[in-house]
Amino acid sequence: MASLPWTVATWNVNSLRVRLPQLLPWLAAARPDVVCLQETKVVDELFPAADLKAAGYDAAFSGQKTYNGVAILWRAELPAPADVRAGLDGDGPDAHKRYLTARFGALTIASVYVPNGSEVGSEKYAFKLDWLRRLEATLAARPETGTPLLLCGDFNIAPEDRDVYDADEVRGGIMFSEKEQGALRSLAASRELTDTLRLHTQAAGLYSWWDYRAAGFQRNRGWRIDFILASPQAARACTGASIDVAPRRLEKPSDHTPVLAAFRLGAEGG
Repeated sequence: MASLPWTVATWNVNSLRVRLPQLLPWLAAARPDVVCLQETKVVDELFPAADLKAAGYDAAFSGQKTYNGVAILWRAELPAPADVRAGLDGDGPDAHKRYLTARFGALTIASVYVPNGSEVGSEKYAFKLDWLRRLEATLAARPETGTPLLLCGDFNIAPEDRDVYDADEVRGGIMFSEKEQGALRSLAASRELTDTLRLHTQAAGLYSWWDYRAAGFQRNRGWRIDFILASPQAARACTGASIDVAPRRLEKPSDHTPVLAAFRLGAEGG
C-alpha cells in the first residue's frame, strides 16, 4: 500500500472566534492535514464551520459556552472521518467538552483538553486526576484499542524538568506535581504512547505555553504542556515534529502555540 505524507497539528486557541483571524492565515500557510483544537469556547450552533470551509477545512466539534470545547479539522479534499465521538465513557449530558475522536482510515485522532486543576490539593486538582484516570479507562475500553492512535492536545502537565523554564521554581505546583506527572506517565504507558517531539529532539527549553502575566513570553518563562502522543505504529511512521512559535508573537495571541508532527502513513491511515 502506498505511503502518504501527513501533517497533524494541535493548538489550544483560547477562544476560537477571537483567534479565528490568526487561525485562518496559519492554516493557509502551514496546510496541515488534520488540526486538533482545544479551548474553543463556543457552542456548536455558533461554531465557525462556514469560515473554516471557505479556508478549505471541514470540522467536527464539541463545544460549550465560555469554557472548554474541542474540535478536529481536516482538509476538505480528504475523506470525511468515521466514528466521530465526543466525550469520555460515562460522561453525562452536562460533562465538560474536553475530548473528541475521529477515525481517518485505520488511524484514530483525538483532540484532548485536560483540566488545569487550579491548585494542588484542591477539588479541581482531584477532578483533573480523576479525569485523566477516566481518559485512560476510555482508551482501554474503546474498539480502536490496538490500532494506530494519535492523542493530541493540551495536557496541562509538563513531563520533565527540561519542559519548564525553571523546574526548581515550579516543582510541586500545579502542572508540575508528582501526581499529575504520574498520571500522564500511566496514560502514556497504557497505550505505549510516545511523545512525538522527543522522537526527534532531546533539547531543553522548547515550550508551547507562556503565561500572559508578567511578560511570560517576552521573558521566555515557558512550559511544554501540549503534545502529539503516538501509539507504536504511528510513532514508527513519524518523520518529524516541531513547535511553531510564530503565532505566539502575534498581537492578542492565544497563550499556547501550535505543535506539529509529520507522518508517513499508509493510504488507509495505518
